[in-house]
Amino acid sequence: MIRISECYLSPYLSQSEGVDFLKKLAAKRLQVTTDALLSIRLAKQSIDARKKDNVRLLCTIEVEVDNEEKVLSRCRNPKVSSVSPYTYNLPSSKLLAQRPIVVGFGPAGMFAALILAQAGQRPIVVERGACVEERTKAVETFWSTGDLNPENNVQFGEGGAGTFSDGKLNTGIKDGRARKVLEELVQAGAPKEILYLSHPHIGTDHLPKTVKGIRETIESLGGDVYFNAKLTEIQQMDGRVTGVTVTAQNGHVDILETDHVVLAIGHSARDTYEMLHAMGLFLEPKPFSIGARIEHPQELISRAQYGDFAGCVSLGAAEYRLAAHLKNGRGVYTFCMCPGGTVVAAASEKGMTVTNGMSNFARDGSNANAALLVGIGPKDFGGDHPLAGMHLQRKLEQAAFQLAGSSYLAPAQRVEDFLKNLPSTRMGDVRPTYGRGVVPSNLSDCLPAFAVESMRQGILVMDQKLHGFAYPDAVLTGVETRSSAPVRLLRGENLQSVSLAGLYPCGEGAGYAGGIVSAAVDGIKCAEQILLASVDG
Repeated sequence: MIRISECYLSPYLSQSEGVDFLKKLAAKRLQVTTDALLSIRLAKQSIDARKKDNVRLLCTIEVEVDNEEKVLSRCRNPKVSSVSPYTYNLPSSKLLAQRPIVVGFGPAGMFAALILAQAGQRPIVVERGACVEERTKAVETFWSTGDLNPENNVQFGEGGAGTFSDGKLNTGIKDGRARKVLEELVQAGAPKEILYLSHPHIGTDHLPKTVKGIRETIESLGGDVYFNAKLTEIQQMDGRVTGVTVTAQNGHVDILETDHVVLAIGHSARDTYEMLHAMGLFLEPKPFSIGARIEHPQELISRAQYGDFAGCVSLGAAEYRLAAHLKNGRGVYTFCMCPGGTVVAAASEKGMTVTNGMSNFARDGSNANAALLVGIGPKDFGGDHPLAGMHLQRKLEQAAFQLAGSSYLAPAQRVEDFLKNLPSTRMGDVRPTYGRGVVPSNLSDCLPAFAVESMRQGILVMDQKLHGFAYPDAVLTGVETRSSAPVRLLRGENLQSVSLAGLYPCGEGAGYAGGIVSAAVDGIKCAEQILLASVDG
């Protein structure tokens, strides 16, 4: 396979015109005719918007030709190279004496279970929430009526918190397993574009069928997935896992015996954190972030990023990623930016208001939203308890709930008012998308003063980088507290808990990942360690 990089395309070309252009460009660089190209495919595509008067698509393509060595030998172009297709190889393993158990069916749990199933280990998955079909109904009920099911919501259920999100697949990790994740997602029903887009996303409209597809693959390979089944105790003897106690929503209790447990509980399983702490597992507080969702007109963002090219179909809705390092030592940044998306109610406990963002694959909504966050650490938590960060999250979410009238509406504030420390009395021309409805408020009444002041400074700095970010009628909706886990479950080099052998803390909930792909890769790594342990005995 030959890879050709730095191929520029006009965003105004149709798909067929783009393919024809790339074929001609590939033939020219390889000094062959277009007929000599046996195949051609996009390996990567990004948007080069550095020059607003010349926005282009930047592509890397891969082609097949006969006599590849001969073609490469006469080609002296540094943008041309030979590559081998990625392949994932399962570690050698033996059948475990007892079936491994995976707790949680978000990205980390899904991919841990998938790898174990592909290795013939017939894993058992226990998930406190429902299958995606039932979960979707429960979430829609909450959004429309305010009737929250603490076991079945935006945070809990098949697919984890990522099911109701933009489905971003960005990752900063340099790990080949990320390709395995993308390929399995496509096989399960995700759009094939995720294989080559530089900022891939699945979209909340495609995520349900995709996570269901992963589940069906696991089941077809002999695995079992038990929904509405919550981990309530970990059985142990002589410092090693011997099983788990699982309690169904109807109250039925089962003890499942096993030597290996992947603990992929997600970042919102607060009662499980409390149970783990009570049983003496080594936990430590972990830095995380707090803030609010900020919404702008998508047209404003697209024009700021693409200039006159805004609205070009091949570019789609523009996104951004901003950060500011303030003189007070705080860091403010945007996270989980959702072009053409909506702000959603994401509570998982009664009496608390939490926001998140999501987009459909088309990203065709009128607003852009992102979390505007301030990084905080243990010194900000107000105590030295291992779960102090979690306690702070609850405090802020309860304050937001009460500020907006204790009905799962959300407090919201115009950016102009926020910058002036004035309570909003109305919304402007940016209509909030938070489905439960918003109450014009002052976010200073539900966020710490240091966070509010840092967010104000951050908005002004970010406006210099992205013109219009401080748009007066942009809307801040609070609070956002679930960007990552407030706790880390300590583990050793073999990825087992330092407190309990056979327990594999995994993914975002364990404090070792920060997104769908990194969590999924961590799940794969934990599964691989179990497979290696089957050989080592």
